[in-house]
Amino acid sequence: MKIITKKQQETAIVIRNKPESRSYFRIGLACSAIYESALPGQFVTLHLPGNLTPLLRRPFSIHRLIKENGRVIGMEILYKVVGGFTEKLTRAVAGDHIDLLGPIGNGFTVSKNFKNVALVGGGIGIAPLVSLADALKESGVSLSNSIACLGGRTSDDILCKNIFQLFGMTVRTTTDDGSEGEQALVTRPLEQWITSNHPDMIYACGPMPMLRAVADIANKNKLPCEISIETIMACGLGACLGCAVNKNETTGKYQHVCIDGPVFDAKTHIF
Repeated sequence: MKIITKKQQETAIVIRNKPESRSYFRIGLACSAIYESALPGQFVTLHLPGNLTPLLRRPFSIHRLIKENGRVIGMEILYKVVGGFTEKLTRAVAGDHIDLLGPIGNGFTVSKNFKNVALVGGGIGIAPLVSLADALKESGVSLSNSIACLGGRTSDDILCKNIFQLFGMTVRTTTDDGSEGEQALVTRPLEQWITSNHPDMIYACGPMPMLRAVADIANKNKLPCEISIETIMACGLGACLGCAVNKNETTGKYQHVCIDGPVFDAKTHIF
């Protein structure tokens, strides 16, 4: 994993803001050239100008970078409508201003030497895996030999399936109610796939129980694995210490998602 410490606060202009499904939206924001060096797995925090509530900024994964003539001119954020902030965010239209801070945190490891990888996403945890797939493809990784396991409670939570298919990846979907794909945990297709494949890396983002299960599978099979943790962040800068997670196995010190993560090595993170 690598970390970029350079970040900046800026006023981003909304390019577009459209529903992805019943509960999810995708917003495009024009941003500065600093995001040329953003890593997949990093995040940003947003604040809506003129809104006193919520007082604190809200964190969102960088879903995908928007490029024009090979240069980054903006980014997309995939978000779920779950509260007051995201409900207000759905009302943003092209030309509106949003306060943007980023890029923040550790990103996923990407290597041109990877032959194949496994991506595991649960619900909105799928969001950073698209920018990861973009980066893997750009580095020369053959995604046609790789798999994307996408899970959710219902079919409404299965996101970006077509994007991963366009990359040539094997895509397996699971839902709790059986409305999309197999009625099973998203870890089932992962376990089935690794019986005949040996990925150079397993990447996962989603609910904590899912991350624990993916980490257990990776460690049991002696496979490298990176997990991206989703949690509430009050400041996103390590000042409030509100996003503490369990201790690091090596140092014995508590880790904080915003500055030590959100991407962690599954071998060193204690759940």
